[in-house]
Amino acid sequence: MKKRNCLLGQSGGPTAVINSSYRGILDQVKKSADLDRIYAMRFGLQGLLAGKYFDLTEKSEKELELLQNTPSTVIGTSRYKIDHYDENEEDYIKFFNFLEEHQIAYVFYVGGNDSMDTVAKLTSYAEEKGIDVRIMGIPKTIDNDIVITDHCPGFGSAAKYIATSVMEIARDSRVYDLKNVHIIETMGRSSGWLAAASILAANEKLYAPDFIYLPEAVFSIDKFFADVEKKMKEQKAITVVVSEGIKDKNGEYISAGKSTAHDQFGHKKLGGAAYTLKPIIKENLCNRVKAIKFDVMQRAAAHCASGRDIVEAYQVGAEAVKAALAGETGKMTAIKRISNDPYQVEIIKVEAEKVANQVKLVPDKWINEDHNGVTEGFKDYVLPLIQGDIDMETENSLPVFSELETGQ
Repeated sequence: MKKRNCLLGQSGGPTAVINSSYRGILDQVKKSADLDRIYAMRFGLQGLLAGKYFDLTEKSEKELELLQNTPSTVIGTSRYKIDHYDENEEDYIKFFNFLEEHQIAYVFYVGGNDSMDTVAKLTSYAEEKGIDVRIMGIPKTIDNDIVITDHCPGFGSAAKYIATSVMEIARDSRVYDLKNVHIIETMGRSSGWLAAASILAANEKLYAPDFIYLPEAVFSIDKFFADVEKKMKEQKAITVVVSEGIKDKNGEYISAGKSTAHDQFGHKKLGGAAYTLKPIIKENLCNRVKAIKFDVMQRAAAHCASGRDIVEAYQVGAEAVKAALAGETGKMTAIKRISNDPYQVEIIKVEAEKVANQVKLVPDKWINEDHNGVTEGFKDYVLPLIQGDIDMETENSLPVFSELETGQ
């Protein structure tokens, strides 16, 4: 039987471990006697449609080995939403013509809930047109908001970075004998998994953060001020963690201000919840207030990655290839937790259309009654995900990352 080729792509923001999923895909493809070349979209589907792609097949084994500890995405990404083919078929024709020209029979697309919408649409089109291709989705997002899967590759490492950083910031806040408030902002537009993960910083030596505010609960500026004011009567240094997506009772983002900008998926671009809240405290409670936005650091901190996260990212990539070779299509690999102690999971497959455009929220049972913190139950959920040390190659005491020549 003639060997066929495969195509790898990504959509949406990167993570500290997404390249480990690529490595899992590449390793499994190379094990197959049915597969030959491995092409990669350069800058996601949008880049491919513009003619940007490259061949991963002959890349240096050394550089491929480094993928597992390299943050961000070596192949590039985009945020490109394709219309349904009943509305606009142009992108589909271009895409499937490319597959035919390069004898590609397998497509592996890494991304979040919006990306699974792309997987579902491409699969539906292929089936309707009778095109023999297998398309599999691989989950990734630090936001941890993909439904059905217990957790998302990338979240564990981001959680570890956030908790570690909050521990460090809380200690720095105590160097002066002065009243002060540190307001730390995490990513998380619709769900508060990242902000909630900061609870891991709290321990018997120093309990911080003092407050955590999530998008799942209505945010009141008056209540926020009252919380901080009351706590300041007990201690001078206060640490607060907020998600970028906190909203008031009218559903308006605290951080959006007058912005009308949206990304290609229709998500409103936010302006900074921590910086919005800073003057409220500074002008009414204490002069020393710092707003800290983790921004891209929380999704690129490979030096603080979770060993378990790296392994699971690899597994969801490798299992996607196995599933495609077994004839499955239009599905996403997902993680099913079997037990916490001992920690055990299995990789399952779910229909991409059941995941597409859905958002998994932090359950109410894990948010405290005052809506300014999370419960021990959440801590039990997230703690296993940050476990495991990393073995990172270094040079001159700095990490060595993979650099693939893409030609573009």
